[in-house]
Amino acid sequence: MSEQHVLFDPLLQDLSDRARDEVLAAFSAVQYAAHPVAEVQLAGLRDVTLRRHVARMLKLIGRTLVHVDGTHWTSGYADDIAATLTAQGWQPLSVVDRAVLVLVLIHSVAIPRSEGILTGDSWKSARPTTVDELRTTKISSEERRLALQRLRAAGLIQLSGDHSGGPSYIPGPQLQRLTPAARRRLQDQLILAAAPASPIAEAIRARNGTWTKPADDVTTTSSTTSTEQAADGRTGEGMA
Repeated sequence: MSEQHVLFDPLLQDLSDRARDEVLAAFSAVQYAAHPVAEVQLAGLRDVTLRRHVARMLKLIGRTLVHVDGTHWTSGYADDIAATLTAQGWQPLSVVDRAVLVLVLIHSVAIPRSEGILTGDSWKSARPTTVDELRTTKISSEERRLALQRLRAAGLIQLSGDHSGGPSYIPGPQLQRLTPAARRRLQDQLILAAAPASPIAEAIRARNGTWTKPADDVTTTSSTTSTEQAADGRTGEGMA
């Protein structure tokens, strides 16, 4: 981190050596750890004053602290930076990867949430997506297999613990890097795509002030459009 020290030195120069080390350790942890970091493990996250220094360091590189489950921390792109990157067309995932990722999120998160099975504001799901649910006529089995490999390597999906019926997938830890606003936008779009006529979808449209279509007028095309919007640069915010 020697090059970054030049950028961060003005923020760290008034700290003691120990405090500086704690802040740098916390910064590295939230930036590079595969999973959110427990607050109790690092003084740079436990101590409010030191944590402010971590947040200021992240801000200098377009990132922000993200609180996960009330006890863990990670980092993600700040909302304004993510909006700028999306507007400029930045997208780290291919169309196929986005399609497979969105299918996993719809089956594991959006559908259970629209049915009231999954509650709370989290990507954790006990409802894995099976390979059968990922089969489509537009994505070949080889493309799907490679996309699943890439998404797992990126930490955007992971294998579920139950392999009794073959491999199945749930959201990965990198999605925890989404800020609350980004997470809410993506979850809303997924619900609109998965269950456009559900009460939750109606509530989302009412909250957003969008026109409500009759249930029998919700077409496959509109669901597909919502799915594409959900994947349009949003999931990339979660990548370190």
